[in-house]
Amino acid sequence: MMLYPAMTQLNSYIPNRYMLVNVVARRARQISEAAESSGEPLCEKPVTLAIHEVADGKLDSRGMNLTIAESDADQQRMPQE
Repeated sequence: MMLYPAMTQLNSYIPNRYMLVNVVARRARQISEAAESSGEPLCEKPVTLAIHEVADGKLDSRGMNLTIAESDADQQRMPQE
């Protein structure tokens, strides 16, 4: 089974596959939220659109804020007793 776009093509823009997953997930979330707020239907799934943006060179890890936001970090902490 061949995957398109190829992982080597994606890794040319984002060299670390774990960072690639993070970047694609964050961009897919942005695409989904924008489509929901505008009421615009998507022709493909948000993850597919985000992967194609990376493959086309429109998206790389330099412009993404990959740190956990404080509100997200608060939700991930264990409750203190």
